[in-house]
Amino acid sequence: MEKPRVLILCTKNSARSQMAEAFLKKYAGDQFEVYSAGFDPQEIHPFTRQVMSEVGLDLREQHAKSVKEYLGRVVFTYLITVCEKAEKDCPIAFPGVLLRMYWPFEDPVGGNGSDTQKLQKFREIRDKIDQRIQLWLREME
Repeated sequence: MEKPRVLILCTKNSARSQMAEAFLKKYAGDQFEVYSAGFDPQEIHPFTRQVMSEVGLDLREQHAKSVKEYLGRVVFTYLITVCEKAEKDCPIAFPGVLLRMYWPFEDPVGGNGSDTQKLQKFREIRDKIDQRIQLWLREME
C-alpha cells in the first residue's frame, strides 16, 4: 500500500518548508512520502542549512522546488502551508488534497540585525516547526 503524500508549501521553499520537510522525514518518513515546494522557489538559505545541521539534520539532499513540479502530476493526501503568503496564493481546490492545514510561521529570512540575531530567529522558527510537526504526529495516533 502506498504511503500518504504530504506537501509542505511556502512562498520561496528556502527556509520554513525545508525545515518542516526535514523534521517530518525524520519523525515519520516511514509513514509518509514528504515533499516541499514554493510558489517562487529560491535557493535554500544558508542559515536554514546551518540551524538544521545543529540538530543533526543534513539538508544536502534537499533543494528548492516549484509547486508547478507537482500540480497535476502528484496527488497529495495532506497539504500544509507554513506561511501566510502561500496560504493566500494557493488555490482553494488543490487537486487531490484530502486534508489541508495552515500552520503559519514567521519568516526568518526577513529578519534584521546581526548574523547572530538572524541565526537566533532561524533557531526559534526551527524549534517551533519541530514542535508543530511532533504535535501533529501525536494528534494522528
